[in-house]
Amino acid sequence: MQTILIFTLVLHILSGVFWAGTTFALARTGAYQADQFFRPQMGAVVIVVATGGLLWYLVHPGSFGTTEQILAVGVFSAFVAAGVQGISGGPALRKLSLAGESEVSRLRHRVATGQRVAAAFLMIAVTCMAAARYA
Repeated sequence: MQTILIFTLVLHILSGVFWAGTTFALARTGAYQADQFFRPQMGAVVIVVATGGLLWYLVHPGSFGTTEQILAVGVFSAFVAAGVQGISGGPALRKLSLAGESEVSRLRHRVATGQRVAAAFLMIAVTCMAAARYA
């Protein structure tokens, strides 16, 4: 049990750091090279969600106290961030390779805006994870 918990926690943290870190960097750089990070980010999202669900099952079974409520806000924020990135980034990045010069600027702006919004929600999620331990 302890080994599974440690392994799951490490995977959750490492994939979450990658996801949040690349999101913050892309938000700051106007989504420069977002096309190269989109798939790895979405892969990290899948790992974060899967390991987060397992961690909830292992560490927080049957209770919904203050700690779990704070974590639930973080989970919701992470889901919103993933949705924003998927909805704003995926279609825009697919169209980018086929777009004309006038369209490229608009699509890049859309991706950058999505990364900025997702960064704000990920900031909430990370804050909730850090604060929940001491609630």
